[in-house]
This record gives sequence, C-alpha cells and structure tokens, in this order.
Amino acid sequence: MTDPGVVRAAGCVLWRRARPGEGGEREQGGIEIALVHRPKWDDWSHPKGKLKPGETALRAAVREVREETGMACKPGAVLPTVRYTVGGRPKEVRYWAAEAVGGAFVPDDEVDRLLWLPPREARRLLTREQDRALVDALLAALHLD
Repeated sequence: MTDPGVVRAAGCVLWRRARPGEGGEREQGGIEIALVHRPKWDDWSHPKGKLKPGETALRAAVREVREETGMACKPGAVLPTVRYTVGGRPKEVRYWAAEAVGGAFVPDDEVDRLLWLPPREARRLLTREQDRALVDALLAALHLD
C-alpha cells in the first residue's frame, strides 16, 4: 500500500555517447549527461516530474524526458530512488538510466535550457547533492566508474 501523502514522481538520468570533437569522448567512457534548467526553481537537475493518476513510474519517467528535453529515450538500469521534502510534503522520485535515441530540445516556461555535459561537469553543475549521486549511479550502471 502506498502513502497518499507522498508526492510520487519519476525521471531519468539521460545520457548519450559524446560527439566526436566535443571533448567528452575522452572522459568517463565518452558519454554526456543531459541537465535541464527550470526557471521556476532556478536549478539544474535531471528531467523528472509527477506521476499522472494510473501512470506507472517508468511510463512517467519516459514521458517527462520527452516533455522536458524533447528526447525519445531507451530506459535501462534502475537507479536509486531519491526522497526529500517539498512544501512540507515528502516526495519520492524513482529514476532510471536512459539513453537518448533522438529528438530535439525546444525551450518553454518549464524548462528553458538543456545542456549535454561530460559526467564530471554535470556533477559540478547539478544543484542538489542527491542528483550528483545519480551521476555516480549511472556510471556504475554503465560500468564506467
């Protein structure tokens, strides 16, 4: 049974193979991680969002990646669940590793910027510590740690 007071959300640590000549191909297995900037919170995070009624966490994670980044993705390994409090309510965000397989970013009011960064740079830019730990979990899941 789930606690009705908990805000349930899901997201992905979205990654792609570094493009030749962009520098990332030499670092940590040659991948880049997508980070989104949300102007409402002025933060950098992984794409994520609340589950809709009746929606599974995985379906929500893939939907949120599409909505926030414009990318289609191929979900992979389950990553750690992040728990924190927002507005006095507990929030639980389930995460997956997901490879970007196509698409294009279009800024909007919810997400105004998208950056693709090598893992080390992504870790530095992320606003929240628990999001940094997800970078390490992704690298371990991809056997790049």
